[in-house]
Parts: sequence; structure tokens; C-alpha cells
Amino acid sequence: MQVNTKGASVGQVALAWLLAQKPWVVPIPGTRRLERRDENLAATGIELIADDVSELDDASASVRVQGDRHPEAMQQVADR
Repeated sequence: MQVNTKGASVGQVALAWLLAQKPWVVPIPGTRRLERRDENLAATGIELIADDVSELDDASASVRVQGDRHPEAMQQVADR
């Protein structure tokens, strides 16, 4: 799938992919600009087929995450 084939921005496809994960997954994008808010809301109208979700899952799995999620002191509190 290419973003252009959906007529959507990369951000919209990312939000649509998150929405397609599970019914309880709710992305909370932040923005200061009204046009970005409208763009984010439009992501709810993007329909991804199973092949699209699979392709995006594969792309996500190939990204190597680096670094810690939290600073060490915060992680110790979170691990209690």
C-alpha cells in the first residue's frame, strides 16, 4: 500500500492503522493547529483492508526501537 493510494497523509494512515488494531486502542494525537486537528479527525474515515494492516504491521515490526522508554529513576517507580 502506498499512502497516495488512500488519498491520505502519512499521519492519517498512521492513525487509521492504530484505530484498526483493537477496539480499545484509542490514539490521542495532539496538535496546536486546527487544520491538523481536522486532518487527524479525517483519519477515522480511512478504511484499511486486512492487506493494508498486515503491510503496516510488517513495516512497524521492522523498526528497531532504541533507548529507554523513561529515564531510569522514573522506570524504577513504574516497575514497583
